[in-house]
Amino acid sequence: MRTFQKSSKLENVCYDVRGPVLDEANRMQESGIDVLKLNIGNPAPFGFSAPEEVILDMIYTLRDSQGYSDSKGIFSARKAIMQYCQIKKIPNVTINDIYTGNGVSELINMVTQGLLDNGDEILVPSPDYPLWTGCVSLAGGTPVHYICDEQSEWYPDIEDIKSKITDKTKAIVLINPNNPTGAVYPKELLLEIVELAREHELMIFSDEIYDRLVFDGIEHTSIASLAPDVFCITLNGLSKSHMIAGFRCGWMVLSGAKEKAKGYIEGLNMLSNMRLCSNVPGQAIIQTALGGYQSVNEYLMPGGRIYEQREYIYNAINDIPGLSAVKPKAAFYIFPKMDTKKFNILDDEKFALDLLKEKKVLITHGKGFNWGEPDHFRIVYLPSVEELRKATGKLRDFFAGYHQKL
Repeated sequence: MRTFQKSSKLENVCYDVRGPVLDEANRMQESGIDVLKLNIGNPAPFGFSAPEEVILDMIYTLRDSQGYSDSKGIFSARKAIMQYCQIKKIPNVTINDIYTGNGVSELINMVTQGLLDNGDEILVPSPDYPLWTGCVSLAGGTPVHYICDEQSEWYPDIEDIKSKITDKTKAIVLINPNNPTGAVYPKELLLEIVELAREHELMIFSDEIYDRLVFDGIEHTSIASLAPDVFCITLNGLSKSHMIAGFRCGWMVLSGAKEKAKGYIEGLNMLSNMRLCSNVPGQAIIQTALGGYQSVNEYLMPGGRIYEQREYIYNAINDIPGLSAVKPKAAFYIFPKMDTKKFNILDDEKFALDLLKEKKVLITHGKGFNWGEPDHFRIVYLPSVEELRKATGKLRDFFAGYHQKL
C-alpha cells in the first residue's frame, strides 16, 4: 500500500514552540482539563487589545482593501515604514527597498529561500527564535549556531562567532531585542558584529520585532544604522507592539550595500510576486500604527502591566531553589536556568511534559530554541500578576519534589 510521508526537506526542521508538548496540552484541554499556557507570545488571549484608533482605521479602510496590492505593499504603509527607518537612522532606504509581509514569519522564509543553495551556512544565535533555524534548513542551508552568553547578559559571544565563520558562511542573523532571553544589545557590541560582517563580506539579517517593547529607558539601536556599507535586511512588524498578532502586519527593509546584492534582490522580488501580496487590511493600518502616540509605552513604565509582570516573574523565579534568571530588558519572555544536577534533568522536553501533566502549566523547553543543554525553559509573562503568581506557586511546588526519572 502506498503511504505518504513528510518531505525529507523537513528532517532538520523543528518548531517546538508549537510541538509535542503543546499537542499534549491540547489533548488535556479537550478532555476538560484547564491548562495555564505560558508558551506562546500571543497578547490577545491575555486581555491585551490593539489601540482603538488602529481598529477603527481597519474598519474604515476595509472596503478599499478587497483587491490585491502591489506585491511589496501599499504606498501609505511603505511610506510610513520608510519614515520609521529615518527615526531609527537606517540610511538610504527608499520605497522600493521595503516589502510588507504576513508577519515577520513569512519574510524569514522569503529571505532564506531567496538566498541559500544547498550547503550554504548562516550564523544563527543560540538560543534563537526557532523559525530562523527551521527556515535556513528548509531552504537547503546549514544553520550554524553561535552562543549567546548568559553570564554576559545573554549577549552574543564575539569570539564564538569568529570561530564559526567559514567560506560557506553567507549571513549572520541577529535577534535584537532577543526572543527568548529579552536581551537588548549595546551599540558597542553591534559595531563589533558589523566589523565581522564587513571583514568577511557577510550580509546581516536583523529581526527587530520587539524594538518598541524595551524597558528601563534603554535605547534600542538598529544594527543597520551602524552599517551603511554592509548589505542588511531589517525585519519588523506590529504583532507585538500593537497587540495584533492575528492581523499579520510585518515588513522588511533593505539597506546598505544593495549594489552587492542585485541578483539576490531579483530573487526577493520574484518570491514577493509569487505570493501576490501580503494581507491588505493589515497593511492599511501600518501608517496609523507607526504615527502619533505609542500606547504600548504605558505598559512598559513602572506601574504598567508588562513592566509589573516582568518585575514579578523575575523575582519569583529567582526565589525558587534551583532556578535562576537574567532580568529581561525587552519583550515579554524570560529564560530561566534549572540546576540540572539538583533535579537530575537530562531531557528538558520530558521536564516540560512532567510539569504539564503534574501542574497543568505549559512552558517551552530550552532545546525548542536550539539551546544545546537541557537546562533552560521559556516563560511568557503576558498573563496578569495574579495568574503568574498561581503559575510560579505551581512551579515552586513542582521543583520542591522533582527528580527526573528517565
